[in-house]
Amino acid sequence: MKSTTETLSPTRVKLTIEVPFEEFKPSLDAAYKTIGSQITIPGFRKGKVPAAIVDQRVGRGPVLDEAINAALPGWYSQALQDTNLQPLSQPEIDLSKFEDGEPIEITAELDVRPELTLPDISTIEVTVEDAEVSDDDVTEQLTALQERFATFAEVDRAVAEGDFLTIDLSAAQNGEEIPEAQAKGMPYTVGKATMLEGLDEAVIGLSAGETKTFTTQLVGGELAGQDVDVTVTVGDVKEQQLPELDEEFAQTASEFDTIDELKADLTERVTRGKRMEQANEARDLVLDEIVSKIDAPLPETLVAEEITSRRQQIEQQLAMAGVPFQQYLDDEEQTVDEFEAELEKRVRDSLVAQFVLDQIVADQEFGIDDNELSQHIMRRAQQSGEDPNSYIQHIMEHNHVPEMVSEVLRGKALASLVEGAKVTDKSGNVIELSKLRADGTFGSDDDADDAEGDDTDS
Repeated sequence: MKSTTETLSPTRVKLTIEVPFEEFKPSLDAAYKTIGSQITIPGFRKGKVPAAIVDQRVGRGPVLDEAINAALPGWYSQALQDTNLQPLSQPEIDLSKFEDGEPIEITAELDVRPELTLPDISTIEVTVEDAEVSDDDVTEQLTALQERFATFAEVDRAVAEGDFLTIDLSAAQNGEEIPEAQAKGMPYTVGKATMLEGLDEAVIGLSAGETKTFTTQLVGGELAGQDVDVTVTVGDVKEQQLPELDEEFAQTASEFDTIDELKADLTERVTRGKRMEQANEARDLVLDEIVSKIDAPLPETLVAEEITSRRQQIEQQLAMAGVPFQQYLDDEEQTVDEFEAELEKRVRDSLVAQFVLDQIVADQEFGIDDNELSQHIMRRAQQSGEDPNSYIQHIMEHNHVPEMVSEVLRGKALASLVEGAKVTDKSGNVIELSKLRADGTFGSDDDADDAEGDDTDS
C-alpha cells in the first residue's frame, strides 16, 4: 500500500491511497466467507460455499463491495499513520479507482491543523493582579468557618439581614394561583439567596406570621420572565449566633490549638489561592496575547460545527434553568446578531489557541506518563464532585482518555509559554510561575508541578 498527500489549502489535505489488488485478496477471501455463511446451497455447509458458487448465486459485485467496505477503514487508518496526518473532522472519501483485478485507488479530503507562525514568546508581556492577602480576606474565611459552626436561636422581633427563616410562598398571575409556584415551610436565609428578586426586601421588617405581596419575575417554568404576584408569609425567625473566635473554637473547627495558629493557616491558604488565581490569569492573558498576534486560517467546516455545538450547549443550559433565550439576550443586553458574532469570535479564538498549543506539543515533543495522566484524571474527578472510580469508568466507556491526554499536553505547552513570557503584577513585581505547584505552593525545579492549564478556551 502506498500513501501520498497533496496540500489543497493551509487547512485541507488530499490523501491518496494506492493498494495493489494482491493486498486486497485477504479481504476478498473474508468477504466470500461472510457471504457464503449467509446463503444456503444444497450440498454445502454454511461458510464452506466455494467462491465460484457464491459468484453464481449472488454475483461478484456484492462480494467486492463487502470486501472494500471492510478493508477501507483499515487502509485509511494505516495511511494516516504513514503520513502523520491528524484529521480534525470526518474525511470525504472517494473510491476513485476500483476495477476487478486492477490496483485500487482511494482519495480522501480532510481538514488538518494549519502550520502557524508563532510570535517570539520573549516579546509577550502581560500584567496580572497583585496576589496580596488583606485582613478582609482572612476575616472572610474566618467568618465562613464560624458560620459552619453557628447556632440559630428563635427571636421575637422583625426580620433582619442574615436571619434564618421558614417561609410560605404563593405566586399568582392575574389573580389565579400558579400551581407549580407554591411552597410551604421553605428554609431561607435573608441576604444569602437569589431565589426571587425582591424577596429579601419583602421579608425584612416582617414578624413571624406576617404576610406581604410583591411583584417579581419567575426564573423557571413556563412563566419564566413574566411578572407575577408573590405572597410571602414568614414562619419562624431565627438569628444566627456565631461562636467566639477563641482557643475553644480553634480546637473545635481545626487541628490547631490557638486562634493565632488557625489565622496563620487561613492566611497561608488564602495566599496559595491568590497565587493560583494569579497563575490562571497569567495563562489566560499570555494565550490571549499570542492568539491576538496570529492570523490563522481555520477549517470553516470545523468552525461551523463548533458554533453549532456551543449554541446547543447554551440552549440546553438555558432550558434546564427555565430561562427563555430571549430573556438571556435581554439580560446580556445583546441582539441575536451580537450574540452570534461574539459566539463565533470565541470559537475562532478557542480553535486558534488549541492549534497554538498543539503545535508547541508537537514541536517540543512533549510526552505524558501514566502517573501524570492518573493525577490529571483524579483532579478532574475531584473538580466534578464525582466518585473517582465512577468518573474513571465513565471516561473509559465513552473514550474520553484521548481528551484527557490532550489536556495534559496542552497544559505543558501553556506552561512553557508562560515561562517564556514576561509576567508582572500591577505593583511591577516579576512573577515567577515555573516553580508553582498545583496546590499554590512553590517547589524546586525537580518537583515543581506544571500546574496544568486545562482550560484553553478563549
